[in-house]
Amino acid sequence: MLKLFIALNFLLLNLFACKGGFESCKSKIIDSHAIQNQQLNIPVNKNQRLLYSKTKPNKKIIKHDKFLNLYLVEDTKAFKYPFRINNKLSLGNAAIDTKMIIEGKILKHQVGLNKLAKYDQPLFVPSILLNSCCALEGIVTPKGIIEKEYIDRFLKIKKVEYGDIGIRVHDMKKSVIINASNPFMKNNPFKKDDIVLKYDAKKIKNSSELMKSILFSKIGSKHKVTIKRGSKILTVKTTTRKRVAGGDLSDTFLEFLGLSFDKHLNVVKISKKAQKYQLILGDRLIQIDGKNIKTQDDILKNLANNKTSNLLFQRRGFQFFVKVN
Repeated sequence: MLKLFIALNFLLLNLFACKGGFESCKSKIIDSHAIQNQQLNIPVNKNQRLLYSKTKPNKKIIKHDKFLNLYLVEDTKAFKYPFRINNKLSLGNAAIDTKMIIEGKILKHQVGLNKLAKYDQPLFVPSILLNSCCALEGIVTPKGIIEKEYIDRFLKIKKVEYGDIGIRVHDMKKSVIINASNPFMKNNPFKKDDIVLKYDAKKIKNSSELMKSILFSKIGSKHKVTIKRGSKILTVKTTTRKRVAGGDLSDTFLEFLGLSFDKHLNVVKISKKAQKYQLILGDRLIQIDGKNIKTQDDILKNLANNKTSNLLFQRRGFQFFVKVN
């Protein structure tokens, strides 16, 4: 309690020390050109800017997050007072651009790469989520809010990669449920509908915190996960692999085999190891084991727990099966 009291008092002191509040933050966005031509271009270090872009920027790129469309680029006209990440408690924030300020709060936190955070107010895109001291809380994109923890990690790590233990999860009645398990990941101990109770002995409260723990873990690291399967409580061992799909990339588990899809389920990428399936770009996936599919989520759910599946593709009116395992 004493630590919480000290932290809250320190927070209040910092808030009262911030002059101008959100109006000064809007001025800072304008002065720093943090939003240019409807694109986020945020100074985060004296000689670097954070960009959110679906296309490769015409600037010197320091690093790139292909999952979340983030770029760190060289800033030739350094802004003297860059935006810092807020690593303290926040009593409030606002989505701000060069013209408007919308105060509110995060309604639903970001769940991994596929489900970005949601605000309790309608937001404009692009904008920057800031506290009253103009510290970054997140960035507002067309798909939702990328929260500060993901931005902070992106800025700090040398090599941009995420961890994966072969599961996709969601919250249901205060429980974290596995809604899909990668059948192509070797020694994957998880099954669809397992309930995740603990990750490395830490009690799991929600899918947002679990996915951060998984994604931010070191590739090759070992972990113990406590799950509930039916009426049984089990503790299983798992190893973090490198994440190959999700976010702005297709996420169907078939990427693990070297196949990538667009939102219409057309094949858009075939790696060398997937050439054995004799597919070509543009082939459209329409069924898995006799079940019609329409979305990438349908693929995830229908592949879950199946070591071998028969996929029905369509190519210019001709339909044919491909067996994957």
